[in-house]
Amino acid sequence: MDEFEALEQKVLRAVEIVKREREARAVAEGEVASLRQQLAAQAEAAQSQIAAAQSKAEAAQRQIASAQSQADTVQSQVQAAQSEMEAAQSHAEAAQREKEVAESQIAALNQERDAVRQRVERMLHQMDELL
Repeated sequence: MDEFEALEQKVLRAVEIVKREREARAVAEGEVASLRQQLAAQAEAAQSQIAAAQSKAEAAQRQIASAQSQADTVQSQVQAAQSEMEAAQSHAEAAQREKEVAESQIAALNQERDAVRQRVERMLHQMDELL
């Protein structure tokens, strides 16, 4: 009878161990399912963040391209302005040379006029002396 009770005790312990193992397995499977759901949610969130980052990167690339285009436009405008400025300087230099030539001609004409005036005054003075 003691053997039967010992055997019964062993069977009861084995049943308890099996019950605890089943409960532990159920809890573990629940945790695994929960972790899988969390992992799937995190993966989905990560994919969403990657897509958002890619979208931002594409927008930044478009802005860079636009800025580069604007910079190229400004550069060409600067070059055009420099060309215009050089042309204006060239015209100004030509006008300065023309002014200098005109001033020298005026000075020469003034000298000629003074010389003619002096000759006319001498001639008038000689005519006055003759009369």
